[in-house]
Amino acid sequence: DIKSPEERSRNMAAIRSKDTKPEIYFRKLLFAQGYRYSLNSKKIPGHPDIYLRKYNTAIFIHGCFWHRHSGCKYAYMPKSRVEFWQKKFEANVKRDYIVRMELQDKGIKCLIVWECTVRRMKRNQEDCISCLKTVEKFLKTDNLFLEL
Repeated sequence: DIKSPEERSRNMAAIRSKDTKPEIYFRKLLFAQGYRYSLNSKKIPGHPDIYLRKYNTAIFIHGCFWHRHSGCKYAYMPKSRVEFWQKKFEANVKRDYIVRMELQDKGIKCLIVWECTVRRMKRNQEDCISCLKTVEKFLKTDNLFLEL
C-alpha cells in the first residue's frame, strides 16, 4: 500500500454510507419527475437509500466497488490485503442477496441502480432519459427486481 495505515484509515473513514453524490443525484431526478419518497427507511429490510411507498419499491444506489458490480471497471480488487478485501466483499454481496430475498418475501419491489449507471446518466442526457423511462416502466409492472 502506498499510504500509511493512518492515511488509509482516514480515507476509509471519509467514505459515506448515506447521502452519497450518486444517491443525491438520483433522488433529485426522481423528485423532479414528481416521485415522493422516504430516505433510509428503518422499517424496510436493508434500509433502502430511497423508498417509494406509493409503489412499494425499495431503491438502492450501489457503489460498484463495495457491492461488486460484475464486469465493471470500478469493481477492482485492491492490491494489498487481498484476503481481507475478499472477505469484506463476499460479506457485502451475501448481505445484499439476503436483503433482496427479504424484500421479495414481503412483496416489496427492489431496484438497484449502480454507481456506473449514475455516472453515465450524468454524462449523457439520452442515457439519463432512458434510465428514467426504464424506472417508470418498472414501477408500473409486477416485476419484483431490476438492476440498472
